[in-house]
Amino acid sequence: MSAITTGPPSLEADHCRSRQESLRGLLRDLKLDAALLSHRHYVYWVTGYWHVPTLTPTAVFIPIEGPVVLVAHGDVAAKAADEIISYCPHKLCTLVENMDAVATSELRPYLQGLSRIGTDGIARPWLNDSTTWIDITTEYQFIRRKKYPDEVKALRHAVIAAEASYTKVREILKPGVCEMEMFASMQAASTLAAGEALSGWGNDFQIGTAGGAPRSREAEAGELAIFDVGVGVRGYRSDVCRTFAVNGLPDERQQEAHRRIVTALEKVESSLRPGLRCKDLFETMHAYLDGWKGYSFFHHLGHGIGLDGHEVPRLNPHWNDILEVGDVVAVEPALYGESLRGGIRLEQDFLVTESTVDRLSNFPLDL
Repeated sequence: MSAITTGPPSLEADHCRSRQESLRGLLRDLKLDAALLSHRHYVYWVTGYWHVPTLTPTAVFIPIEGPVVLVAHGDVAAKAADEIISYCPHKLCTLVENMDAVATSELRPYLQGLSRIGTDGIARPWLNDSTTWIDITTEYQFIRRKKYPDEVKALRHAVIAAEASYTKVREILKPGVCEMEMFASMQAASTLAAGEALSGWGNDFQIGTAGGAPRSREAEAGELAIFDVGVGVRGYRSDVCRTFAVNGLPDERQQEAHRRIVTALEKVESSLRPGLRCKDLFETMHAYLDGWKGYSFFHHLGHGIGLDGHEVPRLNPHWNDILEVGDVVAVEPALYGESLRGGIRLEQDFLVTESTVDRLSNFPLDL
């Protein structure tokens, strides 16, 4: 497998500016003066600037009216920031303590006269004692749910990177291979396909169980391996799951359960449309799967994806979300049981369009 040498697609300036206006609309609704975001994924969403170093912070300040100000260290270029402030996070390459304070303290002049500021969950008392910091994480997620065209391109790229790991699985999965070896080889394949260092990597790499972190354990013939791979590329995270028979020879019970789940996915794909109640879809698929042949389906049916691993909408009876145009959802029906020697989970990523859905994931579903 060759790497995608061009690297991931970048966010576009005009779309970043549109997203800034969406955020400003949220600030007005919440009666806030400004927003200060420091999660590098969220900074990327509104500025097009991807902060590569993971040890140092970045931030973006967006007032209801006025310049969008990006704070980062080094020589920074952003597609959609009006002003850029550079700070130094180290002394002779030794990082200083409380770098969030060092970075965002540069914004003090911009906070003059502001009393209520929305943030992504981190209060910043060192900036201004009189400021009221409002966590807008939940509300911010809702304005991000409709994906812009540049975001869809980013998610497609993340899906390609995830599926590259499954090509590697086909090459090396066999009895006796260690879960840790599988984990490392899959991560390497995804990184090469992404064309740059991953911003996220997970989720399930155990063999013979319903999922979990990789262990120093060898795969056994007859077991099923559920690999649920979430690949982050510049913050945008795909979520694709496939299940493989370790020796390539699934037994009749495993094949029968696999056919049931493939049918469930087909039913979901034909049902997804704007206006669909996610709770209703969950209940339909739960009734179709849970208890069938004595197997269980004990988790959600799926969730939105984007800059976070789980986003709106939630295909889960604990929420009342309704599908909208622009949603990107990961759908993951499954069956688990001791006789399956682990279980089977298959996951596809879909973009909800005005009249139908666009499936973003294409790696074969077979065991």
